[in-house]
Amino acid sequence: MQEKLHEECGVFGIYDNDNLDVVTSTYLALYALQHRGQESCGIAVNDDGVIRSYRDLGLVTDVFKPQVLEKLGSGKMAIGHCLYGTAESDKRENAQPMTIRHVKGQMAIANNGVVLNAYELRQKLELQGAIFHSTSDAELIAHMITRERLTASSIEEAICNAMDKLYGTYSMLVMSPKKLIGVRDPLGMRPLSIGKCENSYVLASETAALDSMGAHFVRDVKPGEIVIIDENGLRSIEKHCGKKSHLCVFEFVYFARPDSVIEGTSVHLARQKMGEFLAKEHPVEADLVMGVPDSGNDAALGYANASGIPYGIGLIKNKYIGRTFILNTQKQRENAVRIKLNAIADIVRGKRLVLVDDSIVRGTTSARIVRMLREAGAKEVHMRISSPPFRYPCYFGTDIDSPERLIANNMTIPEIGQKIGVDSLGFLSLQNIVKVAEHSDCQFCTGCFSGEYPLNVENAGKVSKFDRKISENND
Repeated sequence: MQEKLHEECGVFGIYDNDNLDVVTSTYLALYALQHRGQESCGIAVNDDGVIRSYRDLGLVTDVFKPQVLEKLGSGKMAIGHCLYGTAESDKRENAQPMTIRHVKGQMAIANNGVVLNAYELRQKLELQGAIFHSTSDAELIAHMITRERLTASSIEEAICNAMDKLYGTYSMLVMSPKKLIGVRDPLGMRPLSIGKCENSYVLASETAALDSMGAHFVRDVKPGEIVIIDENGLRSIEKHCGKKSHLCVFEFVYFARPDSVIEGTSVHLARQKMGEFLAKEHPVEADLVMGVPDSGNDAALGYANASGIPYGIGLIKNKYIGRTFILNTQKQRENAVRIKLNAIADIVRGKRLVLVDDSIVRGTTSARIVRMLREAGAKEVHMRISSPPFRYPCYFGTDIDSPERLIANNMTIPEIGQKIGVDSLGFLSLQNIVKVAEHSDCQFCTGCFSGEYPLNVENAGKVSKFDRKISENND
């Protein structure tokens, strides 16, 4: 597990009524959503009912060379996807969008989320003759939709019926021969926005992707809503609506881009507010407030504004080292922070520092950053974290899979502070983190902090027998 958390993916879709280049638009949008996933990416294009697609492991700029984009051609619709893969899903067959051909026509699907009852649904479908080529929930959802489509009068009706059987989190896009459809799970745990560019509609995980192609934000897809876009415009099905949103709070803490707006609240301003709360909850006498780039910078600015302590840049990030940088040896791991970050000695020397970061998972990276600052001459280092301590696994799409691997599950806050070598350590309270989205009417999932989840997670995390050794199978 990495020191930082990883969200599963980002999605983007476009229905063109303005002679736009849907392939280029989708490419630019995926580039804007690259922070949500660096394992794989893909684009599917609908050219008058014929769907062409390309997907592969790697970053958007690596996968979609000019010749690949050219081969995708043109069309009226397109959907795109970028994925952060866990150790079990870093295979090309798990890349999305997935394209399905069935008796009712072609369909492409891109999903952001986790189906908690996937194990049971897969078993049932396999006994009925279904064949799976990946471990992706997107393929499972595609099977569920196509089965329902055999008797449903439309693709949206099939999706609506499939939702009755799906239990978990999802913000997904489905592209049929004539329609672009966006779907959000009834608790709205993953974001999905609607945008418009002249007469064309777009759907995206974040508003930053809308900005990349000049579209303006219309509204968020409601929790449980099915949005259908076709030649007649936009309409929706709200059969599964009515529940209060339980958006993952980490969208505001870390996952989303600062320039995005989620549930009516600026991510940048929400992070500043986290810093303001931190300054009130954990004041300290210091000379300089600085953030761990890039995710800690906004909260650090908020801390500085609320405390009156000057804000400064004391760490420089190497922009050319991606999140997929692999560290194979102990020596590499020891030098990792110096490769990605470096202290500005003239700024931190002799200073009492407030160091702000978004989270502590294992504590190893935090310890190395603190050591680096002390070697650069920092007099004191007081660390402030813009989220509560992680004590519980996440079952909804991040790679927090075991409480034993979380430092806050095994140590008290003073013990963590001692381990990472700081003079003091403070975490944002659970009480205040749910107040940061002041313009939002939603509730938040805070299960990784509190152990209280909005969905039953008793059977979550079961692995298919095809991903277990023979000796491990009891089925």
